[in-house]
Amino acid sequence: METHAHDGSRDDRQEDTTDGWERPAPGVARRRLPGWDATVGVVAGTTGVLVVDTGSSPHEGGTIRTAVERMFGLPVTYVALTHPHFDHVLGTPAFPGARVYAAVGAAALLQHDRDELRRDAVANGMDATEADEALARLVLPSHAVSGQVAVDLGGGRRALLVNVGPGHTAHDLAVLVPGGGPEGAPDVVFCGDLVEESGEPQAGPDALPHAWPAALDRLLELGGEDALYVPGHGAVVDAAFVRGQREQLAARFGGAGG
Repeated sequence: METHAHDGSRDDRQEDTTDGWERPAPGVARRRLPGWDATVGVVAGTTGVLVVDTGSSPHEGGTIRTAVERMFGLPVTYVALTHPHFDHVLGTPAFPGARVYAAVGAAALLQHDRDELRRDAVANGMDATEADEALARLVLPSHAVSGQVAVDLGGGRRALLVNVGPGHTAHDLAVLVPGGGPEGAPDVVFCGDLVEESGEPQAGPDALPHAWPAALDRLLELGGEDALYVPGHGAVVDAAFVRGQREQLAARFGGAGG
């Protein structure tokens, strides 16, 4: 992965809170974390909470957990990791007791490629000592998603974890939060780094660029035309943005055309 800089554009359907959290739909929150502009997401029901990605360190993960418990008054019961890059997974130790999901193969990759994970973190500006401490506490996903898994958060709120990759990595997971209800809320799709708004999508050595457009097709099938799509870096976007990025990736790397 590489560092990202936001270009200042925003989706005006989001509501900013004073502490940097946005509420794209009732019971759904997200924040763009400092440093690498990675997104963390939250989905809350009446009995449990799902966190989507955990930040770049146990300290950052702890900050996220504190904010989530303050916002919703519930413990974090599930964690979904969208892909195995340091800025999205190293905060997981801050959520003891949570059931941790990732795409099938992600746990084995994290287990065997710790040195590469450290190199990536340090190359992107993370302090070497902090990286060592984070890797020493690395939590591997305990639940692999090969197709899709629904998690029940209580009160009729469910989130669907879907293995939509490969693309940005070999292990890309998306999270669909169905909307509807009396508020007529939109569906929300957490995309991980399959979609990036604040810069050109980053295709590192672990990307599968030829498969990436098909992964975005699956995202669009999952959310549909009226969903809000939460990228791994940047502001919330709509289906037209995802479709446009899909065509750009197909032109840049090949793969199925539109």
